[in-house]
Amino acid sequence: MTSGGDCGESWPVTLRALVLVLDSLGVGHAPDAADYGDEGANTLGHILQECPNLSLPHLRAIGLDAALALAADRPAKAPCRGSVGVLTELSAGKDTTTGHWELAGVKLGEPFRTYESFPPELVAAIEQTAGVRFLGNVAASGTEILSRLGEEHVRTARPILYTSADSVLQIAAHEDVVPLDRLYEICKSARNHAEGIGRVIARPFCGANGAWTRTPNRRDFSLSPPRTILNALEDAGIPVTGIGKISDIFAGSGIRVSHPTKSNREGMETIQRLWDTGNAGLLFANLVDFDMLFGHRRDVTGYGRALEEFDLWLGGFLKTIRAEDLVMITADHGNDPTWQGSDHTREKVPIFELHGTKNALLGNLVGFGCVATRLAGFFQLASDWRAPGSVGNR
Repeated sequence: MTSGGDCGESWPVTLRALVLVLDSLGVGHAPDAADYGDEGANTLGHILQECPNLSLPHLRAIGLDAALALAADRPAKAPCRGSVGVLTELSAGKDTTTGHWELAGVKLGEPFRTYESFPPELVAAIEQTAGVRFLGNVAASGTEILSRLGEEHVRTARPILYTSADSVLQIAAHEDVVPLDRLYEICKSARNHAEGIGRVIARPFCGANGAWTRTPNRRDFSLSPPRTILNALEDAGIPVTGIGKISDIFAGSGIRVSHPTKSNREGMETIQRLWDTGNAGLLFANLVDFDMLFGHRRDVTGYGRALEEFDLWLGGFLKTIRAEDLVMITADHGNDPTWQGSDHTREKVPIFELHGTKNALLGNLVGFGCVATRLAGFFQLASDWRAPGSVGNR
């Protein structure tokens, strides 16, 4: 087992936990969903309606159906294993950064800024700093913008600037035209100017006109968050390992080691490999394919298939969880693939908890920050670990 880390502070060296975010797996519209145009959205519920023969035995065993029932205020049965509830977000917004930050204990009172196109002064500042001239500067989906501007980009070598309903500034470039390192440099320059925007995202692609393909070399450049549970764990000498895009979402704050991944499959393999070491501390992981490949693209069948692949992996992983471990599986927002448009949906999210031998219904819990509170209790942190503006009670 690992020791207390570089800080020299004493902490229970055998404790290990996993927080696993199934990116966009909402379980029913939030109470304020109408304010976002999302009343009636239900990512998981609508997938199961459209794909009624999905094989999800392990997710059902830990409370999948109970989560849907709780979210809809219907009677629910306790799961066969573990405890299950649903979380309602307190922060304003329905984006990845807002959701993850609240899971880690930070409530945002104001949403990140969104745009239909970026202000000329912002674009000019980025272009001057990065030494580029952009194409685009419109709101569009990733596939749409490549169809419209991919050929011109290849001809001119000008990166493509675009956004979406989310608080993102995205820059796309062909890997054979703008090398990855150069694209990342441009995005870093943009990050320095993109005040109030949640994420700057590098969107590399490859292929030829009519057959563009986004590569797995995406990289997110987020704002630095306020103090989170990750910083509190770090201060206590408890190692936090990010898997997937976790380190990007938190701008590296509170993350000791990062393992970026390019797919759900690689993410699951990385979780299992690190978990099998038996090392103590927190693994914080995100499986992004649900959102990126299937939610935004409104691919119900693909989303369902990805859930089946996760469920198959979960069956093996459940066998490796010790009674003294803490595992929480949750989500950061919804992205109903049956919904109009291609944006996230404002939804409640499930919380599946595996710890000890109890199985119970946790009910409807207020605030994604319940996850941070649970981690603080599990790792025996002082009660004043929070910063002003942080949330989450359990």
